[in-house]
Order: sequence, then C-alpha cells, then structure tokens
Amino acid sequence: IASLVAAGIAIGFLAGLFGVGGGAISVPVFFEIFGALGYPPQTAMPIAVGTSLAVIVPTSIASARGHYQKGTLNVEVLRAWVVPILLGVLLGAGIARFAAPVVFQAVFVVVAVINATKLLTGGKGWRLGESLPGPFGMRLSGMVIGLVSAIMGIGGGAVSNLFLTLHGMPILQAVSTSAGVGVLIAIPGTIGYVLAGLGQGDLPPGSLGFVSLAAFAATIPASLLTTRFGVALAHRMSRRSLEVAFGSFLMLVAGRFLWAILA
Repeated sequence: IASLVAAGIAIGFLAGLFGVGGGAISVPVFFEIFGALGYPPQTAMPIAVGTSLAVIVPTSIASARGHYQKGTLNVEVLRAWVVPILLGVLLGAGIARFAAPVVFQAVFVVVAVINATKLLTGGKGWRLGESLPGPFGMRLSGMVIGLVSAIMGIGGGAVSNLFLTLHGMPILQAVSTSAGVGVLIAIPGTIGYVLAGLGQGDLPPGSLGFVSLAAFAATIPASLLTTRFGVALAHRMSRRSLEVAFGSFLMLVAGRFLWAILA
C-alpha cells in the first residue's frame, strides 16, 4: 500500500510536469508489486499495463485541464487525433491479450531511449518538418501513437511529445498537448484491457479484466493531489531545463526495463 501511495504521488506530479500519464512510473511499480505477490510475468505485465491506463484517466484529465487554463494546450491537434488514436488503442489492447511480457518491455525501451536522446542532445538535427503534417499524416501518426501507447501502458505523452517536437512545436506546448493525448488514450485503453482480461485465469482478487481495482483505489487520491504542482513547475521552468528533466526521466525508466529484459 505504501508503494502504491508513493507511486500515486509521483504519477500525479509527472503528469503535470511532463504531460505524461505517469505510466512510466506506474507500470514498473505495478509489475514489481504483482510479481512480489507471486503472479507470473505473463499475468503481472498486462495487469500492470491495464491498471496503469486506468490510473492515467483521472490524472491526465487533471493535467490537461491545468495546461488548458494556462493557454498552452493545442485543441486542434486533439480533434485530429480522436478517432485514429481510438483505433490504435483498441488494436494495442487486442495485441496485449496474446503478447509476451518482453514485447511490452522492448517497445517501452525503444521509444523511451529515442525520445530521451533527442531531448538530452537539445534536438539539433532532430526535425521531420517545420509544421505538423496534413490530414493523412495526422491520422496515421495518431493511430501509431495509440497503438504504441496501449502496448506500453502509458498515456502517450512520451510518444506524442516526440512527434510534436519533431514537427517544430515548442516543448511546453507539446507537453501541454500531450496531457490531452493521455485522456484520448487512457479511456479506450482501460476499456480494452478490461475486455482483454475477462475470462483469464489467475488474476489478482478485485480485478476487472486486466485492471486491478485495488491498486487503482490506492493510487488515485495521491496522484490527484500532486498533479497541480507538476503543472505549476512546468510553466516556471525554462525550455532547456524541461527538456533535460524529461530526457533524464525517460532514460532512467528505459534502463529499468532494459535490466528486466536482460535479467
């Protein structure tokens, strides 16, 4: 319970600061907790991912609302991504029903390392365009972001932030908009993992499909309390400081999952 409360504090703060749903914290924490309780990786990993997405729902809503009030959330991007992200998330949840734990971990490591490297190096030469792509490009990117995020169990902040900054969007606006992406991903993602886990054996007590209601209840109160502090700090930091902080965070998480793959 103490670990879950501590995770909730970190999840809420990171959701506000980096525009991420906190999945990079909650997935490894949930994975370790369910593993310590005796559940095998093939059960612990999808439960960790599904529960993480459920936790991201309220934290992303709180974070997106905070950034919107400060005027840095790009609503037009979210409108373009609503349907494509939904399709990608549902596909990702379907894959989760059959994928091995190493698939989740490997996707997590690759995406996190690429994004972290870009942020820590200052992003010089890391540019796909000076503006966002047209309708087809936005639809395709939204589907990919939804797919990858559902497999990783994150709110899409790390993936959408990478895409938006590669197309010239300032880091603070990308962080703010990524908070909104978390809402688009987490709601259908949670539903998908609930459905994917129905009928599965050896699930923890109090689970609804691949979502642990007990872990959700223990994590949410603390995360909602700390989200506003993360939003406030993000708007006070310089662009470079925000990039370095986010990049360092992603590299640490990537290292944790790489260790799990190689161990």
